[in-house]
Amino acid sequence: MFKLYEYGELNQSKLMLLWPEQCETQINNRRLGRKKIIARIEEEWGSKTIIKYRVSQKGGAILREILEPYEALFPRREMSNNG
Repeated sequence: MFKLYEYGELNQSKLMLLWPEQCETQINNRRLGRKKIIARIEEEWGSKTIIKYRVSQKGGAILREILEPYEALFPRREMSNNG
């Protein structure tokens, strides 16, 4: 979910490249979909259907609730004294 939140939208192949442990353990994305935490989007590309995933509004709210306090405690970049 964090990778989807970070990147916005990923197809299944890119998700597997960025998050191989997710795919190896086969955590069920359908379960996250049923709970409306991630959204599955199907796009037609000629004769093929591309499946993409993104974090839903509900999933985004959950992640913000987790990430905002964490970022406040442990910012990714330390501010320098010069600005």
